[in-house]
Amino acid sequence: LAKGSAIKSRTQAINQLKSVLVCADSALREALASLTNPHLIKRCAALEALDATGPATAARHTLRLLARRIQHLTEEIDDLNQRIAEAVKASTPGLLDVRGVGPDSAAALLIAAGDNPERLTSEASFAALCGTSPVEASSGKTQRRRLNRGGDRQANAALYRIVLSRLRWDDRTRNYLQRRLAEGKTRREVIRCLKRYIAREVYRLIATPSPVASRARAATAT
Repeated sequence: LAKGSAIKSRTQAINQLKSVLVCADSALREALASLTNPHLIKRCAALEALDATGPATAARHTLRLLARRIQHLTEEIDDLNQRIAEAVKASTPGLLDVRGVGPDSAAALLIAAGDNPERLTSEASFAALCGTSPVEASSGKTQRRRLNRGGDRQANAALYRIVLSRLRWDDRTRNYLQRRLAEGKTRREVIRCLKRYIAREVYRLIATPSPVASRARAATAT
């Protein structure tokens, strides 16, 4: 929640900075032209305050304030990333070692599982929770299954991000995609299958209690 609001605030500040830059005096605008976002923000944060008044001075001051706000929010987001990763490692060791799983995706899956403990009775139930269980959609001579639009949408989006990451970096996933496409499957259908397989892989880790969780349950029982 905190990270999401920080990202939104940073995006808003970046858009505002660029909007102010468009209206700034030509000399300043040309000096900052063609810079990438990180370099632009760094340059704007280092702008010197001027004693003069007027639109040009107001623009420089605004750019400086917005750039420093962006830097502060970036530090906050980086800190939250680290804290989220540490929490995931403590809760479910090995989850971040799964190919394509980052802190945000892992957190979304764990939150979905934690909010619905009754849905963790089997990997099929967990897949349904994540909206990746196949739904029969056959008609006449056409045999097919469609995407399940139910379930936790954040968890489903997390699985989708993992699939996209694997399609980019994992040779086995790319080979699977090409093989299923050659069989007549659509890309959307193959992605649904991949999400289902990943849900199974993640469930095996989530269903195995971590040492921290085991100690907590034991203490509660005592």
